[in-house]
Amino acid sequence: MSATLDCAPRFIAVAPNGGRRTKADHPALPMTASALAQTATACLEAGAAMIHVHVRRKDGGHLLDAEAYRAVIAAIAAATGKDLVVQVTSEALGLYSPAQQRAVIRDTRPEAVSLALRELVPDAGEEAAFAELLLFLRLIGAMPQIILYTPDEAVRLADMQRRGLIPYEKLPVLYVLGRYTADQTSRPADLLPFLAEDMPRFDPWSLCAFGPQEAACVTAAARLGGHARVGFENNLHRPDGTLAQDNAELVVLARQAIEAIGLKIGDADALRAATLAA
Repeated sequence: MSATLDCAPRFIAVAPNGGRRTKADHPALPMTASALAQTATACLEAGAAMIHVHVRRKDGGHLLDAEAYRAVIAAIAAATGKDLVVQVTSEALGLYSPAQQRAVIRDTRPEAVSLALRELVPDAGEEAAFAELLLFLRLIGAMPQIILYTPDEAVRLADMQRRGLIPYEKLPVLYVLGRYTADQTSRPADLLPFLAEDMPRFDPWSLCAFGPQEAACVTAAARLGGHARVGFENNLHRPDGTLAQDNAELVVLARQAIEAIGLKIGDADALRAATLAA
């Protein structure tokens, strides 16, 4: 790992709802297209360049659905124009097969999408279909981001890249520091195994963290050349352990953490340029 602090802008994504939490967890958690549009506006003003969105069924449950995604994308675009990158999720939460995940993404044709390696490629039999999905995303100019939960997954992704299954020389990834479990608290040191000297390098990379040390993890990532995803999907709390008012407050805390070490925050256009160049 380099000790030199590069001065390229850092990007903040906000993940305001996820697929698990509800308003019982926090009354400001957005569940509808209109609520997500309002959250997007506030988080844009706070410093976010991208919003990572989940859509829900009428009963509040997790949903993968192209029509629902298009409604949310339209609502956010009406509120923010092109000032935010809208990233949809392909997360299965145990409800959707890899084929169903791929079909929804193809039907949605999003500007950006997160793809969990462990869900879309649970075994070698899904590798070819995953490669075809990535090629489709590249052809339509979409921005993929591969979700990695463990260093072993990063090694596996690099192996797929070496075998010609990944149609990108540079591939955006998100390192998840922890698990979706009760009282999970991520710490900056959790990032180090992903960045060990013998680990593969991906560019650009981001992290997300659980619990009140989210901003500290953001600082660590920014110092080491990475970007950040914050928000209620992973964390509801300020650094002192009290509940944040809303997602925008967590974006502000991330922005302040990055600016405190002398770095600038990049906007959506800079994110598009940096990611599509990959």
